[in-house]
Amino acid sequence: MGVWDIGKDFLCPAVNFIGRGTVKVTGERVKILGGTKALIVCDPVLAKMPGGPVEKVVASLKESGIDCAIFGDVHPNPRDTDVAAGLDAYKKANCDVLVSVGGGSAHDCAKGIGVAATHPGKLIDYAGIEELTAPTLPLVAVNTTAGTGSEVTRHCVITDTSTKIKFVIVSWRNLPLVSINDPELHLLKPPGLTAATGMDALTHAVECYVTLAANPTTDAVAGQAIRLIADNLRRAVAYGGDIEARENMAHASVLAAFAFNNAGLGYVHAMAHQLGGLLDMAHGVANAVLLPHVERWNLPCNLKKFGEVAGMMGENIQGLSPRAAAEKAIDAIVQLSRDVGIPSGLRELGVKDSDLAPMAKQAMLDGNAGCNPRVGTEKDLLAIFQTAM
Repeated sequence: MGVWDIGKDFLCPAVNFIGRGTVKVTGERVKILGGTKALIVCDPVLAKMPGGPVEKVVASLKESGIDCAIFGDVHPNPRDTDVAAGLDAYKKANCDVLVSVGGGSAHDCAKGIGVAATHPGKLIDYAGIEELTAPTLPLVAVNTTAGTGSEVTRHCVITDTSTKIKFVIVSWRNLPLVSINDPELHLLKPPGLTAATGMDALTHAVECYVTLAANPTTDAVAGQAIRLIADNLRRAVAYGGDIEARENMAHASVLAAFAFNNAGLGYVHAMAHQLGGLLDMAHGVANAVLLPHVERWNLPCNLKKFGEVAGMMGENIQGLSPRAAAEKAIDAIVQLSRDVGIPSGLRELGVKDSDLAPMAKQAMLDGNAGCNPRVGTEKDLLAIFQTAM
């Protein structure tokens, strides 16, 4: 499957719940899938949070007569070792279904467990597009952040601990069977995490709006995601208890994920993956810092669409030239990042000049690079990294 094949299908989980209180359907949905014992995959914080999302999921499972075990050792950028440990926990507890609870790290780790349980060899052997050869384990994804979109996508992003490089397993077989986005589970998220995940969602929406594989269907959902983020992210960060803003951001995140799941991404993600793999940088922060620099470089490819992005983000583009309107999109992205407290550059995040060349080289090999609307070289990506410092 090549870049032009990505936009020819439209994939999403068979069932998607979005709204307040929807976490309560977890148990009945696991039961419908034929599960009798679930492995809950989450990070250490959620595993130990009194009255938190994991406890709510456990209660729902028990109400439906479903037993469960908890694997609560997922790292922020899930590793191949996390997947191996999770699979061991799944087997030892005699589970027959996976329930991921958290953000992208939990969902990606659960997807990785599903792949490892059903495919021989190493996980990295299946990196790329549609390399999986058999069904994976049934997965119900309960989301607790508005940003990564992994609960509704075919992407499984894992860090190879031997090389510190992120790889992506892209396959329709990775799709969770059910996704659940309950904004009440988002209320406890701190401002920094809310900002990072929200900017991650914006990156998904903007990148896929201008990608090579974009089409009218993906444009429709990406465009609505951009509008919702521009209208609600500041509120969600400033006052985390704003349930309306949280619910709108949940919709925005899902819409953005539907879009990029079917139209691909670009150099922002290709480069951000290197920051996550090498430096363990939070994915949303890496995306947010890189987004205006990559898209400024991409501007000449599609001034019209970038002008549309500016309008979606609330910029007044009436009477402007196509170039001036497109530049407004970059201005709007930068201003939103500042308003929600995203660091201004990579150096502030501990990146060294010596890190850049190896990351630029590896980014060219990332699966997301093939959808970028402007074809670049390793030298181009290095220059973008330098600008983002």
